Amino acid sequence: MRKLAIVGAESSGKTTLARDLAQALAAPWLPEYARDYLAGRSAGDYRLDDVIAIAEGQRAGEALPARWQGPTHGDWLVCDTNALVCKVWAEVRFGHCPPAIAAAWPAADYALHVLPTPDMPWQPDPLREHPQAREMLFERYRATLLAAGVPYLIVAGSPQARVAAVLAALP
Repeated sequence: MRKLAIVGAESSGKTTLARDLAQALAAPWLPEYARDYLAGRSAGDYRLDDVIAIAEGQRAGEALPARWQGPTHGDWLVCDTNALVCKVWAEVRFGHCPPAIAAAWPAADYALHVLPTPDMPWQPDPLREHPQAREMLFERYRATLLAAGVPYLIVAGSPQARVAAVLAALP
């Protein structure tokens, strides 16, 4: 099964895109592990050890069909984030990325990383922390993907335009 990873800044439409892509591909999708892990907490109520656990939990979920939404078969698994998100999160919040997070992001394991632009209105959420830093975060993701030398696609616009762009770019 080939994997697509939807990564990027907070409130940039990652979950909507993951669901829509999974539906278009008739494929399963893996929800963002951080949502369940941090349920009931507020923004900023976590430590670096939590970010490590989230990276490892997100990665582990890729091999656990019981955590997927939709069908458990198909050519693709759509991942609503991966450990790259934890890498950037740790660097921004704690100033560095621990080796355990880096190990949970084998970048070449994904056929494509999809990076949505933060061109939609901010949606408040108890776990979101950076409403004014979305452009900076987007650029950080882009630079990290470029440095990793892995295939990635930037998508923008409406949910339909984003899905169409990804479908057209799939290997």
